[in-house]
Parts: sequence; structure tokens; C-alpha cells
Amino acid sequence: MFKRMSLAGRVLGSSALLLVLAPLVARTAESAAEDTGPVANGTLPGPFPLFPPTNWWNLDVSGAPADSNSAAFISFINNGGTRRLHPDFGGDVSPGSVQTYGMPYIVVDGTQAKKAVHFLYSDESDGVNHSTNTSVPFYPIPDQAITQPHWIEGGEPGNQDLRSSSDRHMLIVDRDNKYLYELYNVFYDGTTWQGGSGAFFDMTANNRRPDGWTSADAAGLAILPGLVRYDEVYGPDEIGHAFRVTVRSTNGYVYPASHRAGSTTGALPMGARLRLKAGKDISSFPADAQKIFRAMKKYGLLVADNGSDMYITGTYDIRWNNDVLNPAFSGLSASDFEVITLGYNPSAQTPTATRTATPTPIATATSTPVPTATQPPATATPTAIPTATPTPTPTATPTAPSATATATATPTATATATPTRTPTPTKTKKRTPRSVGPR
Repeated sequence: MFKRMSLAGRVLGSSALLLVLAPLVARTAESAAEDTGPVANGTLPGPFPLFPPTNWWNLDVSGAPADSNSAAFISFINNGGTRRLHPDFGGDVSPGSVQTYGMPYIVVDGTQAKKAVHFLYSDESDGVNHSTNTSVPFYPIPDQAITQPHWIEGGEPGNQDLRSSSDRHMLIVDRDNKYLYELYNVFYDGTTWQGGSGAFFDMTANNRRPDGWTSADAAGLAILPGLVRYDEVYGPDEIGHAFRVTVRSTNGYVYPASHRAGSTTGALPMGARLRLKAGKDISSFPADAQKIFRAMKKYGLLVADNGSDMYITGTYDIRWNNDVLNPAFSGLSASDFEVITLGYNPSAQTPTATRTATPTPIATATSTPVPTATQPPATATPTAIPTATPTPTPTATPTAPSATATATATPTATATATPTRTPTPTKTKKRTPRSVGPR
């Protein structure tokens, strides 16, 4: 029942209304702030899943045939025992600590100033003039990553040199242009950013790295689209992509990977996909774990790096509850999975594989990659890379410019002289094994 108010009551009511609205206004302002400037673990630009529906990360493999050597591969992973899954993600190592679990990412505007990064593997990295081996301003790294924690994998700020003990990935999303920049093994030396390797991906396209090229991951794949993310696990929709997984050793690579980092007989190649068996009963697991496991049945796990066997990579997020996730993941073992046909690529008549399905001691890639519909030419940088000029914004149009216009990535807009290169497909990158403590 409503009563009429006096003028004084109406004034008091207005004040009370302002008190009620104040937190809402603050939250709106906070949300708006995530749409401007650099934000650690900020809101990602949709649509989801990331990259086009036809991308290999988003491929439904629930009906794909199992590989003829699936049982042998699984046996190799089990290594004489039972290898159980582990969620390689979480929050702070301890409340409020600098050290973290999981992979952080950075979201920036299209106007974020570009920085040059000097690479150890410069011949397979973007943002480099490969004719002179000179790095140019290309990566939109915010200055906060130099001194503030939680912008780089591991947690410590970029001015701490931990390259010998950690992978130190830095993932950056340009929300305006839907560009993804990923860096491996970064360190800011006081003047310049250093890194192991770096890669650019247009998230509106399916540009695969040239055969023989790495990325920020050993397999040559993008990292961000394969992470288990909190917003997806606890959102209303089903997860629509595969997850990144590591194994202790690998043997060559197959599509969609482009790079090898090992030649261990009996091991899976980079780019291999494991799928949770359709008949595996997951009804007893917590609802959040069931959602993740359903994605493993439909999209699988893509082998992307050497590390601990069956470690599933996810984002750094203090909301994760590892007291629930750890035992849930441990309820699955490698034996609950099967390996689908190596190089599985339903968009092609035959799989675009760079090693045979039969395990061999050394995986042999073709010495001269031939461009296909799923593989850009092996020019100095992949196609669809924004012009690497010293201006603070990349080309606004995400369509692929000509290969010669961007292959040189020189500071001048007219550089077109970089010759086509043939990558060395047998080059093995030494990766720092992930050191993950108990949690």
C-alpha cells in the first residue's frame, strides 16, 4: 500500500535514491573503464569463441575417426602408470602474492603505442624486418607490464628476468581491431623488451603460421583461444573450443601446428588432438567440471607445448576454486581419451600433415612449404599482419594486405624488398619446461 509523501519525505527519498544508485554508477564506470586503455585480464571482444567458427580451435571433432596408433600414444603418455589430468590455472599462489597460476592476458585499445621486441628466434617472429634482422615497433605492450605484477605469466613484472626458469608468456588483445599479439619469454632490460619469439594473429581470420615457424607456443599455434576461461565456464553458453594441453615430449608436428620441438619416438606430434571418449560418464563431477569435460568430448585437446603430461592450460583468475577443480580433473586420466587421426582437417581432401601417422624418430617436414588454403605463404611474416609502421595504431582494416607490403615490417611504409624465405623446418626450439607447484 502506497502513502503520499510530504515534500521533506520526497527530498529524503531522493537522497536515499542517490545512495542506492551510487554503487550502480560506480560499477558502470568500472565497466566502461574496461573498454578503454590497457586492462589486465580485461573484457575480451566477441563474438565467442575467439576466431572464426571454422578455425581449428573451434572444430567439432566428436565424429572424427580415431588414429590407428591412438592406444600406443596414450600408453606413451601414461608412461607405465596412470597419468591424470591437472588444471594448469588458478589464482594467486597465496592470497595477495605476486606469483600466480594460469595465463594472464592484456586487453588494449587500438591506439596503444607499439614497442619493438628483440627476439632470440627473430627469423620466425613477427614485428621484424627479416632482411636486416631488425625489430620494429609492432607490439602494443603497455608500460604497466614493466613494473606491475600479474600482466605476464608467472606474475612477476617484466623488469624481472626469469627467462631461464619460466616461459613468461605475454598475451595482448587489441579490442578495437580484434588483433592478438603473443610473446614468449619476455623481459624488459631497462631500455628494450627482449623475447624468445612473437606472433601476430588476426582474430577474424584463420591464418596459420608458415610451416617451420613457431609462435609464442612451441607448436606455432595461438595460445589465448585454447585457454579455459572463467567467463566461459560460468557463463550461460556451452564452451565452443578445444583446450591447450602439454605433454612431456613430442615428435614432429601435424596440422594445424607448424613447428616442432622434439623428435621422441612414440610421442605425439605437436598439433595432435586428444578427445575425451564419448562413453566416459561425467555425470558425477561438479557442474563446472562437467561443462569443461563436455568441451573435451566435442572439441578435444590440442598438443601445443612440451611440459607436464595432461596439464590443461587456463587463465589466471582469482575466482577459480582449485579445491573443486583439482580433484575433478584428477578424476580423468589419459586412458579416458583417444587420439583422433593425426592432421585431421575436414576442410581439405587429405590431412595437411607434416609427418606420417606412423611414429618415427624424427618428423620430417617439407623443405619448401607450398601455400594452401589453410596455410599462408612462407614469407617473412604470415599474411594478414597490420603494417608495422611506427604509428601507434595498426591498419584499421583487418583484411590481408599484400605479402610484400608487410613481410619486411620495416618502419617505412614503402619497404617491399624483403625476399621470400624458406624456413628451416627441422629447427628445434628449446622450451623451458613448466615448473608448476602443488595447488
